[in-house]
Amino acid sequence: MADARIINIELDEATILARNPDIEQERRVAMFDLIEENSFRPHRSWDAGHHGPYRLHLAVHDGRLSMDIADAAGAPLESIILAMGRFRRSIREYFAVCDSYYKAVRKATAKEIETIDMARRGIHNHAAELLLDRFEGKIETDHATARRLFTLICVLHIRG
Repeated sequence: MADARIINIELDEATILARNPDIEQERRVAMFDLIEENSFRPHRSWDAGHHGPYRLHLAVHDGRLSMDIADAAGAPLESIILAMGRFRRSIREYFAVCDSYYKAVRKATAKEIETIDMARRGIHNHAAELLLDRFEGKIETDHATARRLFTLICVLHIRG
């Protein structure tokens, strides 16, 4: 039976140099939500008869996202490498608006927090669309899964 979803996701801890508590919370929520509900079908693995579920390992090396995909038992299936150049602006904007959001939560009005959160969601949605474009012909997924993956990609870009 086909099970086109991720059942486990790991981030390359060597890639992540520092995380503050707010970013750590974002990571935990994104990973939990991703495992709870996602859609993920890597084309080459699927076409080779591996119909999930999948384990995913994410890392960033030399400005490229490395996605190592394995079967449920951990046997490697394929690796997908994506250049991250198109995401740099979205990642930078996302970190900036998240920083504003975390500061606002501590002392701003509800209306100010809502405005910043709307901007954060807008950046997040745009980046998810970029990710879906980059996955074209490689991975089939939905918008919600792409949003959560973008959050994890951002965590991998923290440089202290």
